[in-house]
Amino acid sequence: METDNRDTSRIGLIGLGLVGTALADILLARAFKLIGFDVDAQRCGTLRKLGMVIADSPCHIASQVDRLILCLPDSAVVDQVLNSPGGVLESDTLPPHCIDTTTGDPEDTVRFAGLCAGQGMAYLDATISGSSRQIAAREAVFMVGGDQAAFAKCQSLLNVLSDKLFYLGPSGSGSCAKLASNLILGLNRLALAEGLVLAEKFGLDLDRFLDLVKETPAYSRAMDVKGRKMIDQDFAPESRIRQHHKDLHLILGHADKHGQELPLSKVHLDILDQALAAGDGDLDNAAVIRELRRRNR
Repeated sequence: METDNRDTSRIGLIGLGLVGTALADILLARAFKLIGFDVDAQRCGTLRKLGMVIADSPCHIASQVDRLILCLPDSAVVDQVLNSPGGVLESDTLPPHCIDTTTGDPEDTVRFAGLCAGQGMAYLDATISGSSRQIAAREAVFMVGGDQAAFAKCQSLLNVLSDKLFYLGPSGSGSCAKLASNLILGLNRLALAEGLVLAEKFGLDLDRFLDLVKETPAYSRAMDVKGRKMIDQDFAPESRIRQHHKDLHLILGHADKHGQELPLSKVHLDILDQALAAGDGDLDNAAVIRELRRRNR
């Protein structure tokens, strides 16, 4: 597919959490000029020291960049960043393309695409499958929805971030794919945690068991990414329980709209409800094993 050869050196990045910081690290290492914004002053300070210019508002960024990337917690925050006073769409000059990596509501994604198109900015929902560590290592997968011509023009930038790009169709397709993918990923993590807890109860050596199960048909990438963290009780966040809890609500809500029951995801939601109640929301998703261990009888 033809890619864009225009200058993409000035990149705007709004949202400097785990995902945004991982993307910033890649772009800064490749000498892109980054202009960023986040409501968290500490995050801004950290990235300013690494060479990022910090803007006063999303509107300020929009007028200065060739591409705009959003890395935000949910659709409500995207709405604020785009439409609130000082938001992106208040700018008199917009970049030609906005790449939104947020895991959000597909219906909102379609609405945002329409709003942006109305002001001359193409909007891609470019959701990401992978932890912040995988993103920083360029091992994450980008699932992109939106206008195909806009995708082609942004492909050179996206290829800087990952070689694993999938164009899936019109606006909302990337968001839908991320929800379906996260359903599978979350259940893989939960199954791994449950298996490790049972192996532990049997008195098996967990290091040996993890090495063993990776060689069986039970293998999933969750074992590579979360297995060691679960065994070592290393719950420093690369992805957070709170975020997946939000995703599960979106997943179950849209499944209900389509008349589809998801019994395993309902069980998963109950487990994450209890994990949040226990104060584990900001821990890594590997910490789901803590809730299973708490369910001893």
